[in-house]
Amino acid sequence: MKETTNRNAKEALAITTILTMFVAGFEVFAAFGSYRSGMNIFDIASYATANMNAYCLVLILANIILLPFAVLLYRQNGISLKKEIAEKKTLGRDILLGLAALAVTLLISLAYVFIFNAGRTELAFVDTDTSLGTTIMKIIALVFVSGICKEIYFRGFAKSFVGSVLGETEALMLANVMFAMLDWYNFGFSFFAGLFWIWSYKKSGHLISPMIAHGGANLVSVIYLIVICGGIR
Repeated sequence: MKETTNRNAKEALAITTILTMFVAGFEVFAAFGSYRSGMNIFDIASYATANMNAYCLVLILANIILLPFAVLLYRQNGISLKKEIAEKKTLGRDILLGLAALAVTLLISLAYVFIFNAGRTELAFVDTDTSLGTTIMKIIALVFVSGICKEIYFRGFAKSFVGSVLGETEALMLANVMFAMLDWYNFGFSFFAGLFWIWSYKKSGHLISPMIAHGGANLVSVIYLIVICGGIR
């Protein structure tokens, strides 16, 4: 039994690590490949997602390619991923918890917008691409694929598999650190937001809560850009 538990934890961590390193590697390459003299770290980090269509494609491919391994891991251990995500009898409460975590996430994002604006210079990348194609790519990659798949990897795996070895809270915190590493370019925003997504997950017991908070926060960011840029072009 212990051997199976350890093997499951290792497989879960391996999948999460592969996703983290692959996506973070792309971001580092994109960011530092755009370096110009005079840039500070905030400027450099702004280029991690400058080619948004390529970034979204990387996110989609990485998450979807790993998803069958995640589904198989749950199935091999007799765990219903569908029930891990949501159950009808608690759905209303779980949605409310997700919305509460989303509200806090949006408040945190306001503080980070101020930090980014204060730290970046005129050399930083400013996203103004609200074309229909890019907007659709963002919604698919950031709202649905990231909002659903990344919660399975970074929250679901921690609770269902790694927690059996390290302890649930310790496993969730370790996964949250990895989550922040994947999104290193936002300087800890993902880590602090992730803490509230963990809270919603532990309170609800279902992944639908952090999925709503995660996907919802990304959707708001897409809508915000559209609004400040004057609509879809």
